[in-house]
Amino acid sequence: MKGQLRADRSTTALKLGDFTTTIGVVYISALATGIGIVSAFVALALLRLIGFFTNLFFFQRVSSTLASPAGNTLGPVEILVPTAAAFVVGLMARYGSERIRGHGIPEALESILISGSRIEPKVAILKPLSSAISIGSGGPFGAEGPIIMTGGAFGSMIAQMFRLTAIEQKTLLVAGAAGGMSATFSAPLAAVLLSVELMLFEWKPRSLIPVGLASCAAACLRHYIIGPAPLFPVPQHAAFIGVQGLLACIPVGLLAGVLSLLLTVAVYAAEDGFMRLQIHWMWWPPIGGLAIGIGGLLFPQALGVGYDTIEHLLTHSAPVSLILGVLIVKALIWAISLGSGTSGGVLAPLLVMGGALGGLEAMFLPHEGVGFWPLVSMGAILGGTMRSPFTGVVFVLELTHDFTALLPLLVATLISHCFTVLTLKRSILTEKVARRGYHLSREYAVDPLEVLFVREVMRTEVAALPSTITRSQLAQSLKLDRRLVQMLYPVIDPQQNMVGVVTRRALQQLSAGEWATECRSLSDIVKSNPVVAYPDEPLRIVVYRMAETGWTRFPVVSPNDPKKLLGMVSLYDLLHARVRALEEERHRERLLRVRLPFGGLQSPVDQI
Repeated sequence: MKGQLRADRSTTALKLGDFTTTIGVVYISALATGIGIVSAFVALALLRLIGFFTNLFFFQRVSSTLASPAGNTLGPVEILVPTAAAFVVGLMARYGSERIRGHGIPEALESILISGSRIEPKVAILKPLSSAISIGSGGPFGAEGPIIMTGGAFGSMIAQMFRLTAIEQKTLLVAGAAGGMSATFSAPLAAVLLSVELMLFEWKPRSLIPVGLASCAAACLRHYIIGPAPLFPVPQHAAFIGVQGLLACIPVGLLAGVLSLLLTVAVYAAEDGFMRLQIHWMWWPPIGGLAIGIGGLLFPQALGVGYDTIEHLLTHSAPVSLILGVLIVKALIWAISLGSGTSGGVLAPLLVMGGALGGLEAMFLPHEGVGFWPLVSMGAILGGTMRSPFTGVVFVLELTHDFTALLPLLVATLISHCFTVLTLKRSILTEKVARRGYHLSREYAVDPLEVLFVREVMRTEVAALPSTITRSQLAQSLKLDRRLVQMLYPVIDPQQNMVGVVTRRALQQLSAGEWATECRSLSDIVKSNPVVAYPDEPLRIVVYRMAETGWTRFPVVSPNDPKKLLGMVSLYDLLHARVRALEEERHRERLLRVRLPFGGLQSPVDQI
């Protein structure tokens, strides 16, 4: 039998590949590219809307150019602007669609998990409009969350026009989200990484290629409709900051992790506080808007997206008043207003607060150039708060084009990510989904069933029944050996060829005479065309086959000779494969023992 297995192995191995993607990816990629182009125009429209409402609310002029509300001359009347705007957003959410509430990314996740990747068309209109009103009235939010939700809505709408699987619909939804983010920030690679780390839940060519092409198409179009320059250009810093500088990245990462923890706790503490109020949730955003207005009156730079503040932190030595204002006032009003359920994103505020933290750290850490530590801290805060370290690193590099900061960014971001992974069960983006009763696993690994083969777990000691056995002989065999636990029996002919299978239950009924009179022998109840497995099939394929057929036990046959019985595989054997994977994770052993020469002392472990 071992010789037969070796002979079959070369034949089956030729059918296996590194990936399972089919030619259908070309069709989905073409649709995704078109969605990426549409998303770029959606991003442009959202940015223009934000500029329009900012100019209208704070400067009473008609213009779509992005402006900071910090320079307004409204005085105390300024408090009414975000309060009234938040009331409008609350009305839109209650009587339009509740899906427009929140960050944007959690709502996209909910659409993928709950709604089969389907988003209502009205969300594509209400989400950007409500977000533009919220941000344009001084809300301390970013545009990335709304554009992700809006781009995803357009992607979902286009996907619903075609006959597609649920996976393909999800891919096109995420393609719209990635295209929108890519066009908004000119960060095509970060948009793809964010999509993989937060929305696709897989790293497969079938989804990565379409989403990547959508992001590229949107980034290309941005060059013509928005502009080619990086969002926050900075002077290049030193190519290598030395060991001392890299060691300084460790406390930067730790402090970013602490700030990430505090911000996440603050947002959901505010949400819990609003949930205790004995009023309808429609009234929560105006309360959050009131907090924005008061905070903006005390510290005007806390209002709006904060792009001007980010640019100042990256290109100048920021004063202490600016740093403390961002870390205290902006953080508070952001947490309160976001907890109220208004519409706005989290990336830009995190960048502002990370930059402020870096500005504070620059007063004590080695000087590596203006804006260096704010830049590093921005990446670290993204990696810690969003639990997406690669997105955090690449996003900051694409925003600034300072690729010499790669190594410090990677060190600080990984430290921050490590801290929050150990101290927080969920990120600021997945906590909302978890509160709806859904669990997301953010760990990506190859399934053991993907790399183990049937030959590694199948049982070769199998009881088989001869096709010529009589009913009385069968009854006698079952009576003599009641210890048999095999539930499916192969039936073989005199030439040792398998002619079918029969269940143990059917054998017991036959021997007890429970079958109809026409079922007199074993051949009458044999299933002649059984579902089989092959020795060099990955266990994943066998699991899918079990799910499709309802059978949990298969005979294993040679692919070159389907009548040649090699063994049996069952659901229990697949579980045993899982046990093997757990043992590899948990079993510890020392493979190399180091002994000191000349009779030196053994290590304490060796002495036990």
